[in-house]
Amino acid sequence: MSIAVNRRTVLAGVVASAAAAVFPPRVAAATYYPNEQHRRILTVAKEQAERHRASLWRTDIVAIADFAMPSSLPRFHFANLERGEVNSFLVSHGRGSDPEHDGFLKNFSNVVGSLATSRGAYLTNEWYKGKYGTSIRLTGLSPENSNALDRAIVLHPAKYANPDMLDRFGKLGRSDGCFAMSEADFNYALWQLSGGRLIYADRLGLG
Repeated sequence: MSIAVNRRTVLAGVVASAAAAVFPPRVAAATYYPNEQHRRILTVAKEQAERHRASLWRTDIVAIADFAMPSSLPRFHFANLERGEVNSFLVSHGRGSDPEHDGFLKNFSNVVGSLATSRGAYLTNEWYKGKYGTSIRLTGLSPENSNALDRAIVLHPAKYANPDMLDRFGKLGRSDGCFAMSEADFNYALWQLSGGRLIYADRLGLG
């Protein structure tokens, strides 16, 4: 079931996306996959964009979070459907999804207070200043993540998602259920993903 969102709530993100053409950001630690994995990611992105088209402002870029992969690998894929390109980044999952903190997501939850990651489709909304600085609000478009706004599930930067965590611990730190990216990589997300675009998260096994 699609969730209607007041278009004014995504205005800031839309303006930012337009500004990106004038002030392109630096892309940090992104990986391009010109292979079978790349094609699978693009296929899923196209399918999900079409499924949720009525709720989206923009369908040029879709983010796919493949939580079948551990947090030590780049599993947050930004699929550019216009250019047929994929850039992939590290992303943390929720502590409630990984109570042993071994770097692998064990379960999803939509329950308030679970501190877990939720599966499903998300709409990116406006920027705001929060605990971790500039962040992107998210609206859940699926029954499995319908409490995203109530749970304050957002996309934000965090030190515990920086690559140096892998050198020290072999895995990223955990969020409270949010999509946490490295502080350098988040700049790319801020300019390329906000403003009414789609994030789709699940245990996909795309490789």
